[in-house]
Amino acid sequence: MSKKKAAPARRATGGNSQLLSDEERAAMRETLNERKRSRSSTTDGESDVLAKIAEMVEPDRSMAERIHAVIKKSAPGLTPRTFYGMPAYEKDGKVVCFFQSGAKFKTRYATFGFQQAANLDEGDFWPTGFAVTRITPAVEKRIRELVVQAVS
Repeated sequence: MSKKKAAPARRATGGNSQLLSDEERAAMRETLNERKRSRSSTTDGESDVLAKIAEMVEPDRSMAERIHAVIKKSAPGLTPRTFYGMPAYEKDGKVVCFFQSGAKFKTRYATFGFQQAANLDEGDFWPTGFAVTRITPAVEKRIRELVVQAVS
């Protein structure tokens, strides 16, 4: 019987066999930095979120600013923080919702999404993320309704 040699293990950062994109690796680095900062008593989530929003290109920056204002007004119990380098809002240490710039992972639209801590369960099927191309009064109203429901 002939013995087969095991295939060499692939590295996440080497050669042509990258398992993670550059953007995904950057998000992971940001997450590690966020965790280090969160252990510090001087962490200011609001400043971190505003800094991330300021780094965004238009129109994502304007949309993120409006979403930030809506969340702050409609759900003051949520605490701003960053989440994989994105503006996010948490309750009891768990992320409820976040805004992802379209440029972050080179997608054609920004995303407003919810995590498992959001109280949005509705039967067997419900949305957890929304594509955002612009913020109209109707979109702003729907975001407000979803955020209020998510923290209820």
